[in-house]
Amino acid sequence: MATTSAGLLLYRTTPDGGIEVLLGHMGGPFWARKDEGAWSVLKGELDPDEEPHAAALREAAEELGLPLPPPSVPDLDLGEVRQRSGKRVLAWAREWPAPGPDLGQVRSNTVDIEWPPRSGRRMEVPEIDRAAWFAPDDARRVVVSAQAAFVDRLEAAARR
Repeated sequence: MATTSAGLLLYRTTPDGGIEVLLGHMGGPFWARKDEGAWSVLKGELDPDEEPHAAALREAAEELGLPLPPPSVPDLDLGEVRQRSGKRVLAWAREWPAPGPDLGQVRSNTVDIEWPPRSGRRMEVPEIDRAAWFAPDDARRVVVSAQAAFVDRLEAAARR
């Protein structure tokens, strides 16, 4: 059965009236030298019986290691995508007032992985090893391919 994750796409308004989105670069040795397809919405799996929006907020805060900005308006529901692996991802968007967080302060939670695969050796790695702001076109280039739809949906909503 495919897993379900929930995430938060944080964004900020640029001086020219456009937007930038905050993405996390996946941590660990497999992703270390990858760029395209190695960035993600701040997300994670739902706990049993957890409400998806609450999970999205929890996961974003855990992956950033920073408090989230309070919402100035209700978070925007960006819907769902299905990744190639079959995983369902639900996402919401929230504006982070400019200039946004000090990205040097990002301290992600960690996960235990087997590395190299099937070696029996375990290591602890950060879920994300860094975060960065991206213009929508750049975000679509680097984010996990299915998640580009979230950037599209946010950008369309921001134009209204």
